[in-house]
Amino acid sequence: MLRFVVLAGVVVLIFRWIVGRWPWQPKVSTRNQAIFRARRLLGVETGAARDEILAAHRRLIALVHPDRGGSNDQVHEANAARDLLLDELPHHLR
Repeated sequence: MLRFVVLAGVVVLIFRWIVGRWPWQPKVSTRNQAIFRARRLLGVETGAARDEILAAHRRLIALVHPDRGGSNDQVHEANAARDLLLDELPHHLR
């Protein structure tokens, strides 16, 4: 019985080392993580309309544009966040 417990513990630790999460933790898709980061970057809520996303993008671009002291990377990140959130909208709302 003790061997089984030790073996199970080792298997769990190896799983954690290889996969990067515990076996009982739910897997979070990278797309969901990207959508969460995009919403946080633009400051919009879940279910935001197209107009809200575009307005938030315009506000962010006004802050991070290279002419205003921002960088090209920040502009690209803002554009990617906008595009990702617009892609998530149902087709009839785009």
